[in-house]
Amino acid sequence: MSIRVAFVSVVPSPYQRDLFHALAARQEVELRVFYMEAASPDSPWPEAPLAEYECVMPGRWFALGSARCHWHWPLPDLRAFDVVVLNTLTSSLTGQWLMRAGLRGRRWMFWGERLGRGGWLHERFTAPLHRAHGIAAIGSVAARDYAARFPEPRQFCIPYHCDLAPFLAAPRRERRAGEVVFLFCGQMIARKGVDVLLDAFARLGGGARLLLVGREAELPAMLAALPEAARARVEYAGFQPPDALPRFFAQADVFVLPSRYDGWGVVVNQALGAGLPIVCSDTVGAGHDLVADETNGLKFPSGDAAALAHCMQRFLDKPELIAKWGDASRAKAQEYSPERGADKWVAALEEVCAR
Repeated sequence: MSIRVAFVSVVPSPYQRDLFHALAARQEVELRVFYMEAASPDSPWPEAPLAEYECVMPGRWFALGSARCHWHWPLPDLRAFDVVVLNTLTSSLTGQWLMRAGLRGRRWMFWGERLGRGGWLHERFTAPLHRAHGIAAIGSVAARDYAARFPEPRQFCIPYHCDLAPFLAAPRRERRAGEVVFLFCGQMIARKGVDVLLDAFARLGGGARLLLVGREAELPAMLAALPEAARARVEYAGFQPPDALPRFFAQADVFVLPSRYDGWGVVVNQALGAGLPIVCSDTVGAGHDLVADETNGLKFPSGDAAALAHCMQRFLDKPELIAKWGDASRAKAQEYSPERGADKWVAALEEVCAR
């Protein structure tokens, strides 16, 4: 008999939907997915038709400081499910009500990236996690943090798994001798470390090129601080829809994610599929699972532009690393397909339901 499982998530993001599609195809699972909203105000993803197992709950949100707080009514009857998985913001009124009262006596799990730290209000918001039947942490860094802070629930480490087939299939550009194209994809903001990247890039020789893809945000001010000679070697391609990204990844030789903080970073998955060596800061969650130093990439201390420049210079000095480490990334991408993710989720759901 299949497990009846409901996922409650915030928004239909492509990488989650890849997993849900694979999970819905499994005979062991009868899946429903309930979203809090069709798209968030800063959502980078175009709206797409929902599958028959997906729906958006009626409701609204309001600002709570810098966060958004959701409330929904009427809620679906979650008593019909064997287990409910909450991938919600802990500031959500809907999520808080479900964790504290709505799912009382029912099996439920929490699924999320590493939580931040805060004062008494944060502790109040996260207190219900002690009563969860399971926590599915997105990556090993998050898993260690959840296990230390909430030791009571059963712990699972399930990184993001997404469809990398378009990245694997995109034809690679012909490399020019003496030139290395570094790619960053994401919002052009300080949290993503774009200022650190530009500082590091300015220290490299003329063979280095930088391709930037994503929302402009703070980029004009950051570029204004860059020396003119370095600025001439930077190409800004603007925001690109998800289905266009494989083409831009295929134009690069090395992927760089210098974030000051990233709970995971799905662009690292995409760089694996594109067969790129990866350079990322030590505060990128995905880097601890997907990037093996000196095998398919390098990690550097967050915020350290000199250390990042040293990592990037390695590929200018030893361009043979690009193909060698890129092949290692492409091989690793096979481990992070949606089907592999569905395997892990089926095992976790079966274990939670058996307790």
